[in-house]
Amino acid sequence: MPPAGSRRRGRRARRIVISLVVLLALLVGADFGLAAYAEHTVSQKAREQLELSDDPSVTIHGFPFTTQAIGGDYGHISLSASGVPIKDLQDVGVTADLYDVTAPLSDLVNGNTDAIDIGRLEAQVTIKASDINKVDPLTKVDDLRIEPSSIEYVETGQDADSGTDSGTGDQQGQDGTTEDEQDKSRAGIRISGYVQIAGQQLEIFCFAMIELHGTAIDIVPKRLQYGNDKETTVVPEAVQQALLPNFKATIDTGNLPFEVTPTAVQVNSGSVTIKGEAKNVTFSGATSSTGG
Repeated sequence: MPPAGSRRRGRRARRIVISLVVLLALLVGADFGLAAYAEHTVSQKAREQLELSDDPSVTIHGFPFTTQAIGGDYGHISLSASGVPIKDLQDVGVTADLYDVTAPLSDLVNGNTDAIDIGRLEAQVTIKASDINKVDPLTKVDDLRIEPSSIEYVETGQDADSGTDSGTGDQQGQDGTTEDEQDKSRAGIRISGYVQIAGQQLEIFCFAMIELHGTAIDIVPKRLQYGNDKETTVVPEAVQQALLPNFKATIDTGNLPFEVTPTAVQVNSGSVTIKGEAKNVTFSGATSSTGG
């Protein structure tokens, strides 16, 4: 049996360890609590500036938060929101990654987002097919759907690497580069839906280019195919010329959130995403993005 002195020292050591663990837990809890409060404050301010019905998601990355807050320097803050109204679009998704952020703690917790300076910002807006379907003349296309397509297939009807007519995928260009390595201000898109032809509602696939011009994206149709329920996919030239204008449209996104300059357009399944960057901007710049 160990001596009484040894037992007392063991109990004392355990109490010290338990106290340290409790103290550490309290400090960690306080750190997370302060971070959550700051995130909530920024989220509420972003909700006001972006004219949202719900608070966007805000995450201040890095641990511990307290050391960042004391210095007023944050390496990475991310924000995401859905249902953002931009121009005539009503259901735009916005995500933004803010890097090298400077924000005094007192201003941050008090909601003074004018004091938040952003060294570098990467943002993107995603426009759903349902919103695009509300842009004239695409309103004439019922059940409009969007899928990516290779530029080669849009222009020729065949993919350069295989000679097949898949119509989708990231194919290589004639110079051996992939579309990811080429001009990111344009991409291939396949728009499908139902249109009236001679009194019949037929499914049509439109293969088009989507091009970024400033803050607007142009859909430039190139050719049409019938849907899979037809015996042939070939659309007569006269019908093509009559229907192609129904798929030509310009979508004006106005000034994007956080004063972002659009640099790339990407076609996803069911949506189109515009990506951009900005440097040395303020959080209050989000207010210039939206418009009724």
